[in-house]
Amino acid sequence: MNFDTKIAVIGLGYVGLPLSIEFAKYFEVLGFDIDQNRVKELNQLQDKTDEANLELLEEMLNQNLKLSAQEKDLEQYNVYIITVPTPITQFKTPDLSYLQAASTMVGRYLSQGDIVIYESTVYPGCTEEDCVPVLEESSGLKFNKDFYCGYSPERINPGDKVNTLTKIKKVTSGSTPEIAEKVDELYQTIIVAGTHKAPSIKVAEASKAIENAQRDLNISFVNELALIFDKIGIDTTDVIEAAATKWNFLKFKPGLVGGHCISVDPYYLAHKAESLGYYPEVILSGRRVNDNMGVFVANKVVKLMNQKGIPVRDSKVLILGITFKENCPDIRNSKVPDIYNELKGFGMEPSVYDPHADNDEVKKEFGLNLISDVKKYHAIILAVAHEEFLTLDISNLKNNQKTIVYDLKAVLDHDQVDARL
Repeated sequence: MNFDTKIAVIGLGYVGLPLSIEFAKYFEVLGFDIDQNRVKELNQLQDKTDEANLELLEEMLNQNLKLSAQEKDLEQYNVYIITVPTPITQFKTPDLSYLQAASTMVGRYLSQGDIVIYESTVYPGCTEEDCVPVLEESSGLKFNKDFYCGYSPERINPGDKVNTLTKIKKVTSGSTPEIAEKVDELYQTIIVAGTHKAPSIKVAEASKAIENAQRDLNISFVNELALIFDKIGIDTTDVIEAAATKWNFLKFKPGLVGGHCISVDPYYLAHKAESLGYYPEVILSGRRVNDNMGVFVANKVVKLMNQKGIPVRDSKVLILGITFKENCPDIRNSKVPDIYNELKGFGMEPSVYDPHADNDEVKKEFGLNLISDVKKYHAIILAVAHEEFLTLDISNLKNNQKTIVYDLKAVLDHDQVDARL
């Protein structure tokens, strides 16, 4: 890319913020978000996602980076990178509303020769079939004549301080061979791990979709094994440890599958397949298994309580953790509320404690309040393996010696727990 490249990153979440900071080392960058509070906090060096290097953010804000919620600021830029959420609806279908709104907005500021790059996870064909028409209508310009597109799927791993943005190989693509080369060159500027230039935008889109669909299926396999081994009466982790002594065994662990990718991307791929007349049985069967694990955990805890003669109704249960993974504040698509709601259905009184999650976000998303301090409980469920929980004295949380301890993450000592997933 030439030195006149000016980049606007649309969306300052887990993906857009680190991207803005890294590109600002080499280019003039606008980090844009419609959330004025988010922009205000970032300008005050406060990041609720815990993804940004705040020292580097401060340095870039004093140099090439500008953060704004004012749409008119977009008109000064010629490369637009869209990193908005692509969730699913309550009916498990793609929700493209954020993507289409961002495309409409960017289209208003497109000029001759500009490039729009999408990083949001979509199904193969979405960029050219769903987003480009919106850009054309909003801008009045012609695709691949007046403006161009690229697709480079995000690979951010929230909470991971080792495999960060620049250290993960980046897939790139463009709407013409020349633009594909320019997009690849742009990302090579910041990605230390290198890039992989896909032959088309559709291939790049599909690569992202199958990355997470594959992981989802692998986890669903061991989750199904956990259901089977529970009936047999053996420990799933013990079985996996034994099987993993073979060199080519893939050591996936059972658990709740949430987050912004693994629990969502398979539905995008399935949606595209169904639109073409193919019903993806394997992909959707894996989703069904994983989506039901929260209910299984709650029912298992109730069975364990019954076996020990602990009254279920009005019993107090502590759930440790609500984020979708350990040591990060991200609650997107967390399956822990499934456990909470199932326990409530049994007439129990569950409480959720998580020092990483924001109570206001949890309340808005799931309609429950986090507790700020723990007491004594009839059952304890370790749902997320936060570092703080690994050193927690579980015995101090027990109402008595009968208290059930269920370890979803298999991180506590065997003698501390009644069962683990």
